[in-house]
Amino acid sequence: MKLKRIADKIFNGNEQTAKGQGLFVTVDDLIAQRRYAHQWQLSKLNQLTTEQTGDVKSAFKGRGMEFEEIRAYTFGDDVRDIDWRVTARKQLPYTKLYAEEKDREIYVLLDLSPYMLFGTKRELKSVCAAKIAARIGWQSLKNKDRFGMVLFDGNEPLLFKAQNSQANMMLIFNKTAQMSRSVFENFSHFEVEKNYLKKAITLLETVIKHRAIVFIISDFSDFSYETQQVMAMLSQKAKVTCVNIVDTIEKYPPLAGEYMAQYMGQQVVFSSGGEVFKKEYADYFANKRQHLIDFCRRFRLIYTEQTVGF
Repeated sequence: MKLKRIADKIFNGNEQTAKGQGLFVTVDDLIAQRRYAHQWQLSKLNQLTTEQTGDVKSAFKGRGMEFEEIRAYTFGDDVRDIDWRVTARKQLPYTKLYAEEKDREIYVLLDLSPYMLFGTKRELKSVCAAKIAARIGWQSLKNKDRFGMVLFDGNEPLLFKAQNSQANMMLIFNKTAQMSRSVFENFSHFEVEKNYLKKAITLLETVIKHRAIVFIISDFSDFSYETQQVMAMLSQKAKVTCVNIVDTIEKYPPLAGEYMAQYMGQQVVFSSGGEVFKKEYADYFANKRQHLIDFCRRFRLIYTEQTVGF
């Protein structure tokens, strides 16, 4: 396979080709997503107050447009492009003109923090998120767009500037695999900062161009007021899609019985059963999800979710 030979040449060794088994992602896993790039179904694509289904291409639809000038409105112009501030000042309708961008920017913010090390079936959230990011990368390359990424382990974000280059994407895949494995093997030593997602979004907001396309792939465990502020700022510059990674157990309460969970070396045993438990359990995750959806509607972000374990 040509891509595998390229990866082996760049990465010098077989370490990255070790099987992750759903616990961490490998370069081979990310390369393999090329065949699925056109098939990724966005379950319940929510934009503003509507819900519709579609695939990843819907977020890429149409070429990017860059602001060019303002001129007097003429018959046939799109009323949605009217500049109301200039219109009010001049007392005559004026419209904005846009020029087609030749190299649209596509950025992914990939959350690989320890909070994403959760999963009940098949693979962890972090693995699912990385695979989605790879599919977006392959779709970008196919569309001749520039693809970049902000990788984030919960402490320091790592930026790869957008390029229309397969070699650059291979470097991104390599670092993604390294970080995914490192966080999995050393999660007990990670001290995740408060408002950790805010730092990564702030970095992204400072480097993207106006009207870029951004995908934030996370379970949004950090959805604090401070994080919401920088997400709202980002939405002013870019078309933002929030890809919420959820596990099946966050949608459907576990069957009645005793369960043990482990995190940061601590074990917790809890009992599942009874109508009260099921209602409180379902309400908690439903309210968390709805809070994110309401925010996206308010600030004109696209919301979608991917369930791990189906």
